Amino acid sequence: MNIEVLADAEAVAREAAAVIAAEARASVAARGKFVMAISGGQTPWMMLRALSTEDIPWDKVHVFQVDERVAPAGHPDRNLTHLRDSLRSQEPVLQDRLYAMPVEDLDLDAAAVRYALTLREIAGSPPVLDLAHLGLGSDGHTASLVPGDSARDVTDRDVALTGIYQGRRRMTLTVPILNRSRFVLWLVTGSGKSAMLSRLRDGDRSIPAGLVCRDHALVLADRAAAGA
Repeated sequence: MNIEVLADAEAVAREAAAVIAAEARASVAARGKFVMAISGGQTPWMMLRALSTEDIPWDKVHVFQVDERVAPAGHPDRNLTHLRDSLRSQEPVLQDRLYAMPVEDLDLDAAAVRYALTLREIAGSPPVLDLAHLGLGSDGHTASLVPGDSARDVTDRDVALTGIYQGRRRMTLTVPILNRSRFVLWLVTGSGKSAMLSRLRDGDRSIPAGLVCRDHALVLADRAAAGA
């Protein structure tokens, strides 16, 4: 795991956009497409807006969600709402290659299975993401894999449902598919993350984030998160 420390969240977002663009170009050159999964958060939305200034073969890009809250379409709690807004300039090019987690379905278990099948159709069997973007919670969670939730320990599925966390159930990618990713890009900003960033750096498997493979992983952190 490599860690780069930048001045602030804006610098982290800009560098992350440059990293994603480089990975996209390399993946398209090698395999003809680029499949990435994006997490939610303020810095990621800045990162996605910064992508509009990068040289990216958008017609070969496929965008999945790392996780999503169970909430109505267009709700401000939905990661998809902000994801679409941040990628607004590219949405006509992406068209049907932005894959929303189907959290509006009445049968969420069947919806999770269907999303896993979509991943398999696009990214192979088993699906391999070219890039997984992850955040780090102050409690050590990543994606929607939170301490004490059964989804944290799922090993036989690529998509799982959680219990209620911060007021809502979630749909989330699981540790197995995250660990098959060719590249993992962590964005960690804010002083409240410094303790968990140290534990992530040390490979502490007692926190959910510590279960993600450290090979081919880059952490972009701001000075506040890096702490001492």
